[in-house]
Amino acid sequence: MSQANDHPNINPLREGLSTRAVPQPCSVVIFGATGDLTHRKLIPALYNLAADGDLPPAVAVVGFARREKTDGDFRKELEESTRKFSRQPVRDEIWNTFAQAVYYHQSDFSDEAGYKSLAERLDKIDTERGTRGNRLFYFAVAPDQFEPIVKHLKAAGLNEACEGSWARVIVEKPFGTDLASARELNRVVRSSFSEEQTYRIDHFLGKETAQNILVLRFANAIFEPLWNARYLDHVQITASETLGVEGRAGYYEGAGALRDMVQNHLLQLLCLIAMEPPTDLSADSIRDEKVKVVRSLRRMTKEDVAINALRGQYAEGAINGKPVVGYRAEQNVDPKSITETYVALRLFIDNWRWSDVPIYLRVGKRLPKSGTEISIHFKKAPLVLFNKEATTLDQNVLVIRIQPDEGISLRMQAKMPGTSFRIEPVKMDFHYGTSFGKASPEAYERLLLDAMSGDATLFARRDEVEEAWLFIDPIEQAWHSKKDAPPLCFYPSGSWGPEEADELLAREGRIWRRL
Repeated sequence: MSQANDHPNINPLREGLSTRAVPQPCSVVIFGATGDLTHRKLIPALYNLAADGDLPPAVAVVGFARREKTDGDFRKELEESTRKFSRQPVRDEIWNTFAQAVYYHQSDFSDEAGYKSLAERLDKIDTERGTRGNRLFYFAVAPDQFEPIVKHLKAAGLNEACEGSWARVIVEKPFGTDLASARELNRVVRSSFSEEQTYRIDHFLGKETAQNILVLRFANAIFEPLWNARYLDHVQITASETLGVEGRAGYYEGAGALRDMVQNHLLQLLCLIAMEPPTDLSADSIRDEKVKVVRSLRRMTKEDVAINALRGQYAEGAINGKPVVGYRAEQNVDPKSITETYVALRLFIDNWRWSDVPIYLRVGKRLPKSGTEISIHFKKAPLVLFNKEATTLDQNVLVIRIQPDEGISLRMQAKMPGTSFRIEPVKMDFHYGTSFGKASPEAYERLLLDAMSGDATLFARRDEVEEAWLFIDPIEQAWHSKKDAPPLCFYPSGSWGPEEADELLAREGRIWRRL
């Protein structure tokens, strides 16, 4: 078996500073092709890549699902959803060319014959469209469907590639609900695909500003010398949503905010902020350093959870002036549910760089504003020079906005104009949209392109996933303990969360930064 190009080496002597690998011709097979993810994200992302000229001309998209429909039916449905969800207007001539490479394959996920006919169809597409035997399988399905899919892909020989070609699989989150289930899912996928073939997707890492964190830290000499416990007071990572459960109660009731957001999205952002400089920009070098961060997280005992981990649930209130119901009144939610829609954590990274620097994470639904940002709070400068003119000096704060309005800002101190000596904070601000004159690609666009290129940098590795669960599981277990479980706090929709979350910082003289 050959897996050519699964490790596209990035030449350290490359010209300039570009590290982008070249996407290769392939067939993209989407399992769960009639689902919401395909219509809202995947097909619009592929269309936008084609419209921007980034998609190789020899690419085919094959939707695999249970419902009966023709290629024409499938293309028509995708055109309607793409026109609705695409980040740029759909141009007829580009869509028509793109649509000719879209196919529909009807089969049940457990039907062996359906995979054999899929193999035959892919061989035919290779001949007709020049996709060279390269296959990218996207699991846009629930995790309980992984096992039959990988089993039948292997039985049909689709997990292996011919000489000079490759086969890869993209796995959507949630990747497990705890350490045991994550290990089981890893075992299931590994039974047919090697780790080098497996791409675990976290769309937060596809966002432009998330990718720019490494450049901000390691390409700017003004920041890296200060990026340690000597100069940093604390770090905050916030992910807030105005939305409620929005019809996802079936999933959310079994997950909650800690599993849904903290275990993957927020810990991934923390790794980028806290990691050491990698030896090079290859995928494994970067992921090696990220794993070290997760392994260095101070594990919480049940007593620690009571002090440093808070869970909340939204009650009725108002968002943008409109009344909304509480979580327990949402459709398909248990009226006595203890599922958390808000999490606040105080954690520590036990290594030299971050020793005793508190990291505060919070995520919540039905908050006043939607956004995700990281704020780096530096220690205050000595007041001795200005003790007659100022009673306090604000901290310098570096803010990395992940979404929306991606960008970076720095708060610093300046003297106000005039004859008096008055110090006020000012802000230096950088916006991606205005600074570069072009729209940032959607996260799925970048991630799909990377998977076609064999670049796994922005995808989670097996040990990253399992180490994250090792940190999260004790918190979950403490919250659901039958004895002495910390209380569930409630907060009105439209507020910034439970009052107890403010106390998490207030006891050390800090406050949450408002988005």
